[in-house]
Amino acid sequence: MSEIKLTRLSHGGGCGCKIAPALLREILGEARQKLPFPDLMVGTETSDDAAVYRLNGEQAIIATTDFFMPIVDD
Repeated sequence: MSEIKLTRLSHGGGCGCKIAPALLREILGEARQKLPFPDLMVGTETSDDAAVYRLNGEQAIIATTDFFMPIVDD
């Protein structure tokens, strides 16, 4: 099996690789409006990079697609 180099799978990294806020607003369009989910504490309307969904009075799930780019291959 050939060695997989993680850095070769990443075309960019850091803040410069993210979508510009104006383009993101255009892509999301009306989805940025508050969605009808009462337990969704943080959603698309705030343009955050994560969503927070309340499970109960003490717990919530935080979900994000933000991640760290590989800086080394090992």
